[in-house]
Amino acid sequence: MSASPRPNAMVWLLLSAAVVGLDQWSKAWVLARLPEYVAVPVIEGFWNWYRTYNTGAAFSFLADAGGWQATFFTVLALAICALLGGWLWRTRRGDWRQALPYSLVIGGALGNVIDRLVHGHVVDFIQWHWRGHYWPAFNLADSAIVAGAIGIALFGVLDGWKRKAGS
Repeated sequence: MSASPRPNAMVWLLLSAAVVGLDQWSKAWVLARLPEYVAVPVIEGFWNWYRTYNTGAAFSFLADAGGWQATFFTVLALAICALLGGWLWRTRRGDWRQALPYSLVIGGALGNVIDRLVHGHVVDFIQWHWRGHYWPAFNLADSAIVAGAIGIALFGVLDGWKRKAGS
């Protein structure tokens, strides 16, 4: 009788699904309730709701590229999700330092892919600013991607230091 396989971290895809759900719910709320291109203060002098659209990537990179970029970013996001899904498959279920950031990136990427497929662009609505300086608008999916990428980098560095100290 063979030993049962060790549990992998695929269960963390439930977090990815939660990120997609919250992201899509928030964007549906924005599309139903917020006017386009009008700042609605949340915290005066710092944070607005601001409904805008992004046909490019982060910071509207390639937004004016003529349309091919939507397909490119969709394929790229799906490839990254597949890669991270493979890494989740090989990750131990209890290894949250790897599983959590992978799951956040997958959920955020899929949230923005859904926007590209449904709307042809990504819906952004969170705008931070300070004394006339405005950060580009973003959404919950973008936040999950950034948090996941920071987690991948941070935990990778910390785990590297730990391995180096142990050798």
